[in-house]
Amino acid sequence: MCSKMLLAVAIVVISIAVWLWMKSSTSKPPPKLDQNEWWGPNELKAKQDTSIRPFKVKFSEEMIKNLRFRLKNHRTIPPPLEGAGFRYGFNSEQLATWTSYWADEYNFSEREAFFNQFPQFQTNIQGLDIHFIRVKPEQVPAGVTVIPLLLMHGWPGSVREFYETIPLLTKQRPGYDFAFEVIVPSLPGYGFSDAAVRPGCGPAQTGVIFHNLMNRLGFKKYYIQGGDWGSVVASMMVVMYPEAILGHHSNFMVAQNGPAFLRMFIGAYFPSLIVEPHLASRLYPLSNLFCYIMEEFGYFHLQATKPDSVGTALSDSPVGLLAYILEKFSTWTVLDNRNLPDGGLSTHFTKDQLIDNLMMYWATNSITTSMRMYAEAMSSNQRKIGFDKMTSTVPAWALQAKYELFYQPANVLKTKYPHLLGTTVLDDGGHFLAFEKPREMADDVFKAVNEFRKYHATNGRTEL
Repeated sequence: MCSKMLLAVAIVVISIAVWLWMKSSTSKPPPKLDQNEWWGPNELKAKQDTSIRPFKVKFSEEMIKNLRFRLKNHRTIPPPLEGAGFRYGFNSEQLATWTSYWADEYNFSEREAFFNQFPQFQTNIQGLDIHFIRVKPEQVPAGVTVIPLLLMHGWPGSVREFYETIPLLTKQRPGYDFAFEVIVPSLPGYGFSDAAVRPGCGPAQTGVIFHNLMNRLGFKKYYIQGGDWGSVVASMMVVMYPEAILGHHSNFMVAQNGPAFLRMFIGAYFPSLIVEPHLASRLYPLSNLFCYIMEEFGYFHLQATKPDSVGTALSDSPVGLLAYILEKFSTWTVLDNRNLPDGGLSTHFTKDQLIDNLMMYWATNSITTSMRMYAEAMSSNQRKIGFDKMTSTVPAWALQAKYELFYQPANVLKTKYPHLLGTTVLDDGGHFLAFEKPREMADDVFKAVNEFRKYHATNGRTEL
């Protein structure tokens, strides 16, 4: 009886896998999105200012006063369950430590100066004022090429994630004949970038906006790096702009097509065919992955369906915003942090770092608009474009942290990125890798781009 049941299960699994393969194995041509689609108020269309304007972060006294009042006068939060750690979410016994620090010890003027250490700008792209950091190497020796690199963040992160990495990328290092000029934009609706005023501005449309930004800055060819939503935007940009993008580095590279799922299913029965033995536990058994998704992805469904409802609560309460976002920095850095009373937050980040990131949402009142990215990405219009079925011709490189949300081995990733030149597998690190381990991130970007340049030299392609 048992053998018959196993045979039936195997037949069902194989049938599903074959169906997925046939449904997704043929790569679709690149989509033709409107490169000038207007996302701002229609009344401003005739008087768009396309200049590039200097920008500085400013925390107003009125905002700070109001924030402190809210932090010090919130309602009493129900106590956590005994021994619950962070398994039910942010442990309310930890809130006093964080709220008192934010209200009384976080030095707003010093942090404002910290934010403004790099040149920042705004420019209007397709009706939206897009905020971005732009840092050039101060000095480079003769023979060293300065090349453009677009860095893209995700949710609940911000451009703040890259502050420790930027100086490491914009300085020439021994063994490499190049350094980076980095451009770090805030996603539309995040931080100091305007949000779209009508539905439809998802990851693909964000890719169009960022490509137009790079062109406005004078870059016809450039490299890209992304994590979280930034990695999704990057995966769409390499399909839309293969002639412009010279290399694609990601610390959250994922393939979601029929061939990828088929290989993952095969690996569930014959793991040695799919993944190296010492890495098999990062992917198998698949039941662990399914349980993880069920336990930890409730936020995704909520934000993909009703972002404005939860956004109303979070935009009105800094305590709620803190609990909601910092819980992600706990569990997404190391899943086992949810078993700790303090969530392990201080092990990986400082309070100033994490509150800096909170300020990117609170000071700009952008938590609601940031979460709309989920709803747009899951919309029928976005999904029917079919980016998951499209392969990339751009050389790629994956940086894979030990505690990243998902892991896929190279032969799975190559179903989407056939020109994957390599992967770097770390024995540590989580989802917010640039923030948590800036040195490792910078080292890998240099290594990857060096391989991209060799690849282009062999294939006769230039950076100009």
